Amino acid sequence: MMAYRQNTALAQYQSNDVAGAMGDASPHQLVQMLLAGALDRLAQAKGGVLRKDRPQKLHGVAKTVAIIEHLRLNLDHEAGGDIARNLENLYDYMVRRLLKANVDDDVAIIDEVAGLLRDVKSAWDAIPLNLRASPLS
Repeated sequence: MMAYRQNTALAQYQSNDVAGAMGDASPHQLVQMLLAGALDRLAQAKGGVLRKDRPQKLHGVAKTVAIIEHLRLNLDHEAGGDIARNLENLYDYMVRRLLKANVDDDVAIIDEVAGLLRDVKSAWDAIPLNLRASPLS
């Protein structure tokens, strides 16, 4: 019971820490945080598959899908043009692949999606500072 309380307290602290950071973050930083969070959740999902820990796998996949869907739903198609359309298609592909990975317990698909997310994050991180105010997410 003590370990549960400690884990709950740690989770609450981390949740408050993240909420504080999000409140101070720019839109660009929020996307960076979401992409990093999706990669963390994918690592948890992969660990769940490898350890045959179904709840951890399900939690990791579900959280990753939720983050990707959030990113997809907040794309600015008017300002983003082709970039936004391409990201929407990529996000849709990632979600479909993750659903297959979940059903099949397929680590290779999780790795594929993680690679795609790393590519998106690298590109996002490389946006010059003077362009980061542009709503191209």
